[in-house]
Order: sequence, then C-alpha cells, then structure tokens
Amino acid sequence: MPSSDCRKLSLRVALVAAAFVILAPGYGPLLAAQLAPGRASTPTTAAPAGSGETRRHPVLHKLFDDFWQHQLRRNPERATYLGDHRYDDQLYDYSEQARRTELQTYEMFRDRLRDIDPSRLSEDDRLNYTLFSQIVTDFLDLSAYPEHLMPIAQQGGPQITLGMIQQTHPFRTTRDCANYAARLRAASKQADDLIALMEEGIRRGIVRPRITIEQALPQFDNLLAEDPKDSVLYAPAKKLTDEAGGDDSRRQIEEATSEAMAALRKLRDYLRKTYLPRCRETVGIGHLPDGPAWYRRLSLYHTTTDLTPQAIHQIGLDELKRIHSDMRQIMSEVGFEGDLQAFIVHLRNDPAQHNRTPEEMLQRHAAILKRSDALLPRLFGVLPKTPYELKEIEPFRAAAAPTAYYYDAPEDGSRPAYFYVNTYRPETRAIYEMEALAYHEAQPGHHLQIAIAREKQNLPMFRRMEYITAFVEGWGLYSELLGYDLDGYKDLYSRFGQLTYDAWRASRLVVDTGMHDMGWTRQRAIDFMKTNTALSEQNIVSEIDRYIAWPGQALAYKIGQLEILRLRKEAETLLGDRFDIRAFHDELLGEGALPLSILRERMHRWIQRVRQSADSR
Repeated sequence: MPSSDCRKLSLRVALVAAAFVILAPGYGPLLAAQLAPGRASTPTTAAPAGSGETRRHPVLHKLFDDFWQHQLRRNPERATYLGDHRYDDQLYDYSEQARRTELQTYEMFRDRLRDIDPSRLSEDDRLNYTLFSQIVTDFLDLSAYPEHLMPIAQQGGPQITLGMIQQTHPFRTTRDCANYAARLRAASKQADDLIALMEEGIRRGIVRPRITIEQALPQFDNLLAEDPKDSVLYAPAKKLTDEAGGDDSRRQIEEATSEAMAALRKLRDYLRKTYLPRCRETVGIGHLPDGPAWYRRLSLYHTTTDLTPQAIHQIGLDELKRIHSDMRQIMSEVGFEGDLQAFIVHLRNDPAQHNRTPEEMLQRHAAILKRSDALLPRLFGVLPKTPYELKEIEPFRAAAAPTAYYYDAPEDGSRPAYFYVNTYRPETRAIYEMEALAYHEAQPGHHLQIAIAREKQNLPMFRRMEYITAFVEGWGLYSELLGYDLDGYKDLYSRFGQLTYDAWRASRLVVDTGMHDMGWTRQRAIDFMKTNTALSEQNIVSEIDRYIAWPGQALAYKIGQLEILRLRKEAETLLGDRFDIRAFHDELLGEGALPLSILRERMHRWIQRVRQSADSR
C-alpha cells in the first residue's frame, strides 16, 4: 500500500458490506412497548408528572440490583473474579434443578419489568429499561435451545475454571484457604451433574463435535498428577503465609486437591470412554435437531442484527475481495513477484517473520503498547484509570487457546486487567501480526473500551458489566485500524499483518456461516482461511476449532466494525471541519456497550446536536 494511503485506511468503509446491515427490530426503540403485547401496563411506582426526566425510578433500579445480585450468586467464579468474595466456597451449579430455577427467575424478572411503565421513565432509565428487557429476552429465547446438554468443550468446563480460579481467589487468611478447599471439593458434585447433562444429551442426540472433546481431554490431564502436591490445583498452597494458616491450610488444600482430581479423573474417563464415541463427526450446529433455527437465533444475539446467515456469508466474501486488493498493493511495495497465495505461503514459512521465544514475544508487545499508549490523547478525551498488564496464557490451557485474550479487572481494584498472550510454540507466532493484536486486545481496543464502561458509576451494574459482542468486538477490530492514527504500522509487513487480521475477521463470516449453516467440514473451513489469510496454520486450526465450539460469536467482530466505520464516515461527511475525533470516540463509548441499532440512533443524535450547536453560533 502506498505510504500516503496508510492513514486513509482507518477511515475506509466497505460500503457494499455496510449496505447489508439491517438492524434487528427487537433492539430498536419500540422494544419496551412491544415487550408485553396485549397486556395492560400497571406501573408499580410512577414518577410524578413532569419529574420523570430527572428521577431514577426506584422500583426499576431495585429490579436492576436484584438482577445483579442474582448474577453473582448464580456465577460464583465470576463473582470472585470481580472481587466479590461472598461465594468463594462455591462452584457453578450445573444441575437440572438449578437450570429450572434460573428460568423461573428470569421469567420473574420479565414480569416485574412489565409492571413498570416505560413512558414515565427518564431518558436514561428508558435506555436502561430497553437494554435490560433485551437481556431477559435473549436469555429466555436462547434457553429454548439445549446448549446446556453440551457443557464441556476446549473453550470451557471445569478443566478450565478449576485451573483458572486460583488466579483471582484470595489466599490471605485461613477462611480464604478453607473456601478454596470447599470449592475444590465441590468439583465432585459438579462432575456428577455434568455427566447427567451429557447423558441426557446423548439420549436426545445433542452432542459435541468430536474434535472439541479430543482437545478438551489433554486439559484434564494437565490438572492431574500422581501426587496432589504436583497438581496445578495445589500450587497456591506452596506460597501460603502463616496468616493464611500455614501447614494446616496446606493439608486442607492437599486433601481437597485429591478430591478434585478424583472428580476430574471421573469426568475425563467418562468423556474418553463413553461420551467421545457418541460424539458427532460433523462440526456445525445446523446438524443438530432444530439446528438452523438455533444458529439463526445465535446470529441475532451475537451481531444484534437481523442479517441472515446467507447475507453474512456474502458480506465476508465482499470484504475479502476488498482486503485482498489492499494486500496486493503491499506485495507490490515489497517487490514480491508472484500471486497473493504465494506471498502468504512465503510469509508463513519465513523464520525472520516469526518469534523465537516467549520472552521475545512479550518484549515486542510491551514495546508496541508503550508507544501507542502514550499517543492515546490524540484520539480520546476520556481515558480509563484502570491499569492493565501483559500476561502469558497459562501452559495448562495454552495448546487449545486462541492467540490472545483480554481479562477485565475486578470491581474491587485488587488487581489490574490482563492482556493475555499465547506464547505456546512461539516459532508459529508471526511478528507481523503483533501490532494489530496489541491494539485490539489492550489499547485502544478492549482495555480502553471495557475499562471506561466499568468506571461509569452512574450506570447500573448490569450495564457496566454487559458484554454486547457486536459492540465490544466490533470496537476491538475497529481499534486495529486506529493503529494508523497512533503512528503505528511503520513496517510494510506490519501493515500486511493488519490486513490479514482484517481478512481473518472477514473470513470468520464465511467459515462460521459455512460450517454452522451450510454444512462445511472442518477441513474446508481450515483450507479457506489458509487461502485467504496469512495467519499461521497453528492459529488457523485453533481459531476454526473455537468457532466450532462457539457458534455465531465470531460473526460479531466484522459486523460491529463495519457499523462503527460507517458511523465515523457519516460523522466526518456531515460535520466536515466540525468533526472532532476525540469527541466522536468519547460519545461512542460514553454509554458502555450498546446494540448496534441503539448505537446508531445515539450517534445520529450526537451528529445532529453538533451541527445545531455550530449553526447557532
């Protein structure tokens, strides 16, 4: 790509793809009025006439508080992660009874919401009402599909949560250690409940693809040992202080580790001997009973659009055509003779374009972030106060993990957020991809956006913690382009890396819909990404297996990015010299994560306000 075009790339909108983005009606402003068709609204506490625009509705906010407390009780590991330690002795309850109780709880939340008249709410609370109603609707709609009968994959299950919980569980006192031991002992019931679910799944023909379980089995092995003291689960006990109970707490944790390992062995042996032979060779969710409708609902949930899988598939193909054109310009600049596929193969096999050691990877990422973080005030008036750190993905889960993760900081500020990097087999990790990855996962990507949302004390907790995939991941992908605005991508190969990351997300639209809606095989999806991106084969395989285990989630990135780009282009066109990139970004991020239709309405109102303000001067 010519140097003069580099900065322009961050402003580009793929108009053909954006034209297909039709926002789902359920996310629009009429949602509240449509929530209970045919039922009369009976406000439990109506604000006095004329005061609705200035008051928080107490009944509505009590509902929000009750919902958030339910979330913490229902997800004790998440509560610990967020710094709420009331449930540190518990694990997630997978039992059928717990599931039925949760369904009843959400139905109760829906009924309580229906008793509040949205027309009497302030503008802020109308938005809160609409977003909360969509959360409840999504949960109840998706609960109609039996995902709970497939509770284990390489992306989730006790082989992940038990290994990770020590990262956020405190070990300062004897009570902390006793709670951790209780948590490990709870793995026995959890294993029984998980086996019961999978048995029901086998009976109903609702089972995981074989590849997801084959990859999960080594994760169990990584937590097991002949001696409990050699298990990852026991590791925190080796560092206990006298205040934490010393030898007494160590003995307690050792005994609990033995019980937890017995539960994990039982679960692993069940998976290997009973479940794996019943797993399916197909990979798409569309092959399951009611699978096409299931995938359609997951697509709506993850993208907050009403796009069909077929339309999403075509957007991906159109985006790839545009991106490949830009890639060929880079090839021309570096003087490579041959076609695009030959250049991709050349990069994939060039040792000079790959890391050699984990330490080298971490040092490169640290240097990228130090430079870009210093330039963030160019693009943002509001920056987060929450710190973040670079961290390696733990060895016990690295082989089946994606390239990187972002983990947000807990509410209590007891530790920073983490930008997790996968250093497994560093020789397969491309240097030219590292800038785009850092911008996406840390700043100006996930850390900046999520930390700003978490720090919005005026928002209800469910809003501050809400993860609307199309917004959050759309912002992350858009942030890769902001690297140009932050004077990044000085190296031609790094620019190519940004383009291959963009091609990666465009390819996701093709392969995710291909596997889950159109019957593609795993190998066909792998081959498609090898042809259309410059990702290493290691990354491609782990990514495809992630999409198999998590249908629809990968669609959100590119769909969200295209909407944000379209909004920026509209603002630049309509405001001209009055366009302020800092103000645009602050407004875009100012209400936390939003469905794309609500985001569009919000930004259109902002554009109108800026125009009116300028015209009145």
